Amino acid sequence: MTITLDSLEPALSVRQVLTLERVLAGEPEVVAGASHLDRPVRWVHVAEAADVGVMLSGGEMVLTTGVLLAGDEDKQAEYVRSLHRAEAAAVVLGLGRAFPAAPDVMRRAAERCGLPMVVLHRPFPFAELTEEVQSRLVRRKFAAVSLSEAVRTELTALITAGAPLQRLLDEVARHSACPVVVTNLAHRVLGTAGERPAVDDVLRDWERIARQAGGVEGDGWIRAELGGRGERWGRIVLCGYRGDTATGRLLADRAAEALVLHRMLAGGAACSWEEQSAQSLLTDLVSGVVPARQLLPRARAAGLPVNRRTFVPLVVRDGDAARLERLLRLLGLPGLVAELADGATAVLLSLPRDQDAGALAAHFATRLRTETGPEHTVVAAAEARAAWDDVPTGLREAQHVADAVADSSAVLDLPPVVRLKDVHLRGLIRLLRDDPHVQSFAERELDGLLRETDEDLLPVLRTYLATGRNKSRTAQLHHVSRPALYRRLEAIQVRLGVDLDDFEQAASVHIALLAHDAQQQ
Repeated sequence: MTITLDSLEPALSVRQVLTLERVLAGEPEVVAGASHLDRPVRWVHVAEAADVGVMLSGGEMVLTTGVLLAGDEDKQAEYVRSLHRAEAAAVVLGLGRAFPAAPDVMRRAAERCGLPMVVLHRPFPFAELTEEVQSRLVRRKFAAVSLSEAVRTELTALITAGAPLQRLLDEVARHSACPVVVTNLAHRVLGTAGERPAVDDVLRDWERIARQAGGVEGDGWIRAELGGRGERWGRIVLCGYRGDTATGRLLADRAAEALVLHRMLAGGAACSWEEQSAQSLLTDLVSGVVPARQLLPRARAAGLPVNRRTFVPLVVRDGDAARLERLLRLLGLPGLVAELADGATAVLLSLPRDQDAGALAAHFATRLRTETGPEHTVVAAAEARAAWDDVPTGLREAQHVADAVADSSAVLDLPPVVRLKDVHLRGLIRLLRDDPHVQSFAERELDGLLRETDEDLLPVLRTYLATGRNKSRTAQLHHVSRPALYRRLEAIQVRLGVDLDDFEQAASVHIALLAHDAQQQ
């Protein structure tokens, strides 16, 4: 059975020990340090020695009858102070012959030190309390160790199976029941896991949190360093972990070990985690499945400036993501880069509003095409967006433009940055290709050819229209004689019921063919 944190007993505090049935039988009363009852109890120790403090290591609940302290107020005060110096969790005094009531000296000293002091009004066998608390602590420690081993085994199995980083983080978040964040040393978020609303709450305030996360742990914030061989390169943070701190640290350590192993097996490519983070964000932006406003915390946490910025959506055809990242750094342009499908790479620039977005995008494209050759690279762009909510539409528009020129043979004639106006009718058709009316139009106009399977007429029509109805060029490209081409063009006109010498009818068929081709890609 898989052990989860829900199956662990909660950490024992002084307050919880006092609610145990065996303790209640002794009629406990807190006479000092009532505001410190949430201190964790690491162990229970029965001691009558006046110098018991030297035998403690911190976190103990000390049980005593005070027989060696009766009649000596200096010893009573020093006894409490020694417990405080040893960082004891609490002192429990059994009332009886030595002390029929709580001694004022001990009570005042405990209150000054902030040490919880409890008296038992009824005789109580200390051995029963010791046995009860010790057994609970042992069970809890065993459960924590079992959890640690279970997490290690499950994460190792995932790594062996080739699971991606996100799958590992999801497993850590399932065990910890809190948001999990992985960052590099600059606090840039490389990965997250957990319930989406809770993760977004963390990321929304990440700039402030990151400034504190370097060395502060508290309120369930537990971190573990990522690195090896004397080199640190990141950290994993459990955000708002609700269990006890010791178990949380154990869990964070097991997660860190797994992430380091994952990186080692991937050839040490920690930067790939940044690429995966950017890819996930930009893919979600392009798809529109997640509203842009909900993705804003992720963008900010990923290191993208978002306040008072101008966003320039670009899509690069046949562009290497690593090369694009290097070029952005070289030019000092803040942005995210992520590979999309079909050889396209998205680039989202974030520029100050007082800068010329068009000129900077053109400079980026020119440098890129100089390095790769203009015949190999197309940089498509949408108009700059001043509002974050408009970024998804811009990315989709840039993708449409890139798709529109993907099969064009005129890349050399295009400007450094290709926009929707540069792809003319082909670009418009790309944008409208999923419209049911456009789909119906294409089917209706080309119906006579789409049902034809015997002759290769559709490619001939495509070439004839693309060459401006140049019969000689079409015959040459299809390696047929002019009479043979005339027969094929005649067959096309008959099947479609059109006259291709009529400009309007030819234009209608051309538009339908562009729409049909766009729908097939």
